[in-house]
Amino acid sequence: MTEAERRKLASAHQGRLKRELNDNQLTTLSSLEHFGWELKFIRHKLFQDPIAVVFDGGRAKFAVLELDGSLNESPGFDIRH
Repeated sequence: MTEAERRKLASAHQGRLKRELNDNQLTTLSSLEHFGWELKFIRHKLFQDPIAVVFDGGRAKFAVLELDGSLNESPGFDIRH
């Protein structure tokens, strides 16, 4: 797989993830992306709101995009590396 093909797949994946975000979360994510942060996944738990998880550019820190658009840097759970 070429680099261009990988980028195209990554872009499609990001598009699918972003469709699950509300307007407040999209606004915050847009601002964060200017600083190298990236939406990595959305955690789905039964009977609970989805949890959007973002990582900084160096993958040293993660945070949760709350439904109101705020950034929670201490979400109360760990991420496996």
